[in-house]
Amino acid sequence: MRLKDKVSLITGASNGMGAAEARLFSNEGSHVILADIQDVLGQKLVEEITQSGGSAEYFHLDVTEESNWEKLMQYLKSEFGKLDVLVNNAGISASSPDLLDIEIFDNVIKVNTRGVFLGMKYCLGLMSDNGAGSIVNISSISGMVGQSYVHMGYSGSKGAVRLMTKSAAIQYAEKGIRVNSVHPGVMPPMTTSEMTADPEFRKIMLEDVPMRRVGLVEEVANAVLFLASNEASYITGAELPVDGGLTAR
Repeated sequence: MRLKDKVSLITGASNGMGAAEARLFSNEGSHVILADIQDVLGQKLVEEITQSGGSAEYFHLDVTEESNWEKLMQYLKSEFGKLDVLVNNAGISASSPDLLDIEIFDNVIKVNTRGVFLGMKYCLGLMSDNGAGSIVNISSISGMVGQSYVHMGYSGSKGAVRLMTKSAAIQYAEKGIRVNSVHPGVMPPMTTSEMTADPEFRKIMLEDVPMRRVGLVEEVANAVLFLASNEASYITGAELPVDGGLTAR
C-alpha cells in the first residue's frame, strides 16, 4: 500500500475530486480526514469508506476561517501527533457572464487562495515538527494560461496557488516537506458551477481540449496519490549516493 499508516487531510473532500482522492487514499492504507462544509455528503462518504474496510473520519472545516484550522490542528496533534499528507483541494468556481464581477473576485480569492494559504500555514508547522510531509495543492490550467471565458479572479486565485506552492516548496524543502501543485483542465462541473455547467457552454470549452473530453476525477486523484506517496520523495529520508546520484542505479 502506497500510503500505509499515513494520516492524510483532504479539504473539499465531500464530492468531486476530493471524494475521489479520499477513496483512493483510503484504499492505499491511509487514515483519511475528510474536511468540508458539506457535512451530510462528507459523513455519507465516511460511511462508504469505512464500510469498505477503510479508515476515515469527517471534520467540519471552512478553509477561510483561521479558527477552524486551529481547532483541526489541535485535534490532529492530540489524536495522531502528526500529519503526513495535506491535499488543499477545496475551491469554488467563478463562472458568470460578467467577467468583471467584484463579488466573484472577492469570493474566489478568499476560498481558492486564502484557503490554500491557511492550510499550508497550519499544516506546515505540524509537518515540520515531524521532519516530513507532503502537500498537494489543487490549482488549475486556468492558473497557467489565459482563457476567454474564465473570470480573471479565478485565474488569479489559481495562479497564486501555483506560485505559493513553488515558494513553500523552496522554503520547507530542508524540513523534509514536499509541496507540489496539480493543474486539472476541464473537469465535471463543481457544485458552485453555473454557466460552465451548461451543456452547450461546455461544448465550447471542450473545443480547447485536444482529446475533446472532460477529465475524470479519478485521473486527478491518481496524480495526487503519486505526489503524496513516497514514490515522489526525491531523496527525502534516503541516504544520498556518494556521487550525488550521477551514476544510474
